[in-house]
Amino acid sequence: MILPVILAGGSGTRLWPLSRDHYPKQLLTLFGEGTMMQETARRLKIADSLAPPLVLCNESHRFFVAEQFRLIGEKPGAIILEPLGKNTAPAVAVAAIKACEKGEDPVLVVLPADHFIENLKAFHKALEVAVLLAKEGYCATFGIVPDSPETGYGYIQRGQPMPNFGQNAFEVARFVEKPAPQTAKKYLETGQYYWNSGMFVFTASNILDQMRIHAPQVVEACTEAVRLGIEDLDFFRLDAEAFSCCPSISLDYAVMEKTANACVVPVDMGWSDLGSWEALWKVGAKDDKQNVISGDVCAHDVTDCVLRAESRLLAAVGLSGHVVVETSDAVLVAPRSHAQQVRHVVEKLREQKRGEVLSHKKVLRPWGSYEIITEDSRFQVKRLVVKPGARLSLQKHYHRAEHWVVVRGTGIITCGEKHITVKEDESAYIPLGTVHRLENPGSIPLEIVEVQTGAYLGEDDIVRVEDDYGR
Repeated sequence: MILPVILAGGSGTRLWPLSRDHYPKQLLTLFGEGTMMQETARRLKIADSLAPPLVLCNESHRFFVAEQFRLIGEKPGAIILEPLGKNTAPAVAVAAIKACEKGEDPVLVVLPADHFIENLKAFHKALEVAVLLAKEGYCATFGIVPDSPETGYGYIQRGQPMPNFGQNAFEVARFVEKPAPQTAKKYLETGQYYWNSGMFVFTASNILDQMRIHAPQVVEACTEAVRLGIEDLDFFRLDAEAFSCCPSISLDYAVMEKTANACVVPVDMGWSDLGSWEALWKVGAKDDKQNVISGDVCAHDVTDCVLRAESRLLAAVGLSGHVVVETSDAVLVAPRSHAQQVRHVVEKLREQKRGEVLSHKKVLRPWGSYEIITEDSRFQVKRLVVKPGARLSLQKHYHRAEHWVVVRGTGIITCGEKHITVKEDESAYIPLGTVHRLENPGSIPLEIVEVQTGAYLGEDDIVRVEDDYGR
């Protein structure tokens, strides 16, 4: 059996302001119709021998991840919740432990949820080679044939060809860190180096054996985190205390750089980890001026740019080699050559405790979404959209009252002991401290304008009495 493992725990801060902590890169639609995670799941539908994937994600993203699969009619084998990020080695260890629970030993295909692959035929061919190597006891990784001296990736130097695989697979001579520009040029000239893709193929038992040798603390902590974990709705929640004892380490450092069983499968498949706006420009569809444009954009005398508008008209004049990204609450302007430095802006905003790092003005919830329309010190106006059949938690607030006006659909409101049906152009008032709930019994989305008033309007002023989603 071949078991895909999708790693969806990243935050992708270099694609800010589009990517945020609460809505990271893998949940975004950057190309085509599907999100990065949906495209990752789709490219794995190549054979009946592939089992439904195991997905590992941050527990705060659990409902978003589940919704991604629901929208494409797929059901993961499991969605495993990490209480905190511990890098790729613990995530892979957890997946391998879960995969072996029923006495099976599948081949694990470990893929990040946020990578771009243009040539699926090349990917599938390389995957077939990697699976054969895994069944022979090797730990395989994909090496991307470089087309430029990229300094944003680590590299893999190939060794001797693997027996019986010719030029399709090589021993790993060494892994090297992200190089300086001149070093990257030398790597490219030799033809012996590949970009490190961070994608792996091995059997579950083999990678656990290798971790027991090279990273025993990881296996020990992850085994305990799985043993003490619990089923929670459609998720498996790792034990937080046990998982927190696990070292934070990448699979490269923990195993691949140390094991004698590592091999690399070269592949040229139009790959990118989309780790920056520069990377997005390289793989994006360009107009006749070499611009990658998305949204409501008007450009004049603009070349070699990324222009993306999310909520309003973006006009650009006389730019060359720049990134301009507009969202409803932030605008990024930077030369493409400085695209990797966006993370420094994010760090500064985080130090200032700016909410723009965490989420967009439109915030997704398992029941739908809310968007802040306007706010001041003692009032806030939101637009709530509740999905058909969904309902908010039964809750109360200590510091604010709420007034709900229905603009579309029909809602049922619990307000203390009362149950009120409200239709379009009707409203209800929720006094401070009153237990309340909003639900949508209809077949169309319920849209509400919510006016909050009070001394404190933060999202942490919610006391949940009952919640369908276990929050």
